[in-house]
Parts: sequence; C-alpha cells; structure tokens
Amino acid sequence: MVGADDPRSWSADEAVGALYAAHWQRLVALAASLLGGSASAEEVVADAFVTLHRRWAGLADKGSAVAYLRTSVVNGARDVLRHRVVADRRRPLPDPAPEGPEEHAVRASEHRTVLAALESLPARQREVLVLRYQGEMSEQDIADALGISRGAVKTHAHRGLSALREVMSREVNP
Repeated sequence: MVGADDPRSWSADEAVGALYAAHWQRLVALAASLLGGSASAEEVVADAFVTLHRRWAGLADKGSAVAYLRTSVVNGARDVLRHRVVADRRRPLPDPAPEGPEEHAVRASEHRTVLAALESLPARQREVLVLRYQGEMSEQDIADALGISRGAVKTHAHRGLSALREVMSREVNP
C-alpha cells in the first residue's frame, strides 16, 4: 500500500517541494564544489529541479528522485564548465591599460630619437626604410616607386638599418 510519505504517491509539485526543502543546500554545495564556488551553482540546481518537475510523471522510479537530481546537477555543472572553456576561447583580449603621462613622455622621447636617427641617414636609405616600415610596402613596390632595382632596395635597407642601430646604440649608451 502506498502511503502519503511515499514519493510514488506525490504530484510533481509535492515532490519538488519536499525534495527542495530536504536537498537544496546539499545540491548547491555539490554544484559549487564542481564549479569552483561559482554563482552558477544555484542556477544549475534550480534547472535540475525544473527538469525533475517536468519529467516527474514519466520517472520510472520516483524513489530515486534524489539520485536523479544529483546526476542532473553533475551534468549541469559539466555543461557550465564546457561553456566556460568555449567562452574563454572566444573572448577577445582586453585592451591594454591606457598609457599614463610617463609612458607618453618616454614614447615621445624615443620617437624623437628615431626621427633624428632617420634624418642622419643618406636620403635613399631613409626613403627605403620609411617606405618599408611606415608605408608597409614590399621590396618590389619600393623598387618601382623609387626607380631602382629590388637588389638596391635590399642593400639600402640593410645599410640603413645598420646605421640606425649604430646611432640608436650611441643614444642609449653614450
């Protein structure tokens, strides 16, 4: 004979109410442990209770409802963790912190040093380096623009960079 305390006689509302009162806190603690103390723990447990309520009539063994809830919580926590991994992969990198006045001053000083070093180069070397690094042009495009061979572009770029390194090293290590 089925009594009032027997879960097989409960309606979905009665079952979820009784199980909620008896097991909510332990299930939230379980979910929080699986999720690393996440605020999502309560949401996972609430979803488990909603699913149990929806499926109560079709549950074969109503006496195993607590086991069903535990399994739902574990699976829900796994879903949250999988979602986090995917979301982390798709999350764009944060913008760098805005520069303060000191960084601006250092960059301005470095910029002036580089410009002064560029000015000290012969005109052809300066032109090749500016077109290459500021204009982002290929060797062939530079050659066409300046009316020189591609080999001459390589030579001027190599000599210009060597001269820049020399000038910059003197500026840094006087």
